[in-house]
Amino acid sequence: MLSSFARQVIRAAAASPLKSSGFQASRALATSAFPPPRLFDYETVTSNLTVGDAIGSVEEAFKALAKGKVDVPMPMHIGIDESSVAGPGDCHIKGGYVSGTTTFTVKLACVSFYNNVEKNLPPGSGIFIVVNAITGAPLGVFQENRFMTDLRTGAAGAVAMKYCTNPDQEIVGFIGCGAIAKNMARAAAAVRPYKGVAFALEGAEEFAKEMSEELGIPFEVSSSAKDLCGKSDIIYTQTPGGATVLEKDWLNPKGVTIIASGSDQPTKNEIPADVLAASKYISDLTKQTSKVGELRSALLAGVMTEDDVYAELGDVVNGDKPGREGNEIIVVDLTGTGAQDAAIGQVAWDKLSQL
Repeated sequence: MLSSFARQVIRAAAASPLKSSGFQASRALATSAFPPPRLFDYETVTSNLTVGDAIGSVEEAFKALAKGKVDVPMPMHIGIDESSVAGPGDCHIKGGYVSGTTTFTVKLACVSFYNNVEKNLPPGSGIFIVVNAITGAPLGVFQENRFMTDLRTGAAGAVAMKYCTNPDQEIVGFIGCGAIAKNMARAAAAVRPYKGVAFALEGAEEFAKEMSEELGIPFEVSSSAKDLCGKSDIIYTQTPGGATVLEKDWLNPKGVTIIASGSDQPTKNEIPADVLAASKYISDLTKQTSKVGELRSALLAGVMTEDDVYAELGDVVNGDKPGREGNEIIVVDLTGTGAQDAAIGQVAWDKLSQL
């Protein structure tokens, strides 16, 4: 409710044509002074950004997140039900600001628009909006169609490998061999050399061949997820998350680090609840993984509580909690945070705005 003084000021301004016109002119100037944001199309984004660009900034974002220096709201979800004029599909909106940086980012990602296939269109799309943190004016709109999202997910996978594994863990398995898996493989190679093993219902042979040629790393294709798990010291899972992809008695008894990135909605789940309960469980952001990540299924099954979360990834990066200490199972649950979006948004603006 307005104070009596405020009401008097408003009435006085309304009664004065000179002051009113001056106010309107200054208001018009204020809203028209910002230049339009630059538009970076998909080709520009994909030809100028790599997962290597993102790793350092995403690592710093996790450090800041653990210290409470990132404003990350919970993701927003819009469900588009199927009708004669729309859908089906889903829209996810994430964003964040890392304290002390010059931009913040809001991301809109549309997924699961499966009727697009019959129109010869992809089922997903997306944009990043990078905003000036001083003025609040949008600087750039990046038509990334999940490319930047996949880069920052891969970068998070590199951070998880760097801090939650040991150098003698050299066999790295990939369950699911799509676009995210390729970025995970590239990001892992930026941490240290390894030997790769791949399994997917389709595409594993092509993935192994492409990654081996690109990275100069030996890859083999496993006949089953069980076979892959028995061989692997580190396992990246990046599937659609419609069903669990491994079992506890398949895992390497010498200890394994599972870096799971397939679950980012309440309907998804890659890792069985008993594996989660037996693990040193590390989340990217517990308030998020408890709602849309692997942790959600363990909470629902009653085998874990939030008190069972060992750490958030940023706590390990900062050295507040140790990573691997022995032959334990470690699960790193990557649902994707607004801190990562803010990090890759800053990198994209710093690099592409110079073009």
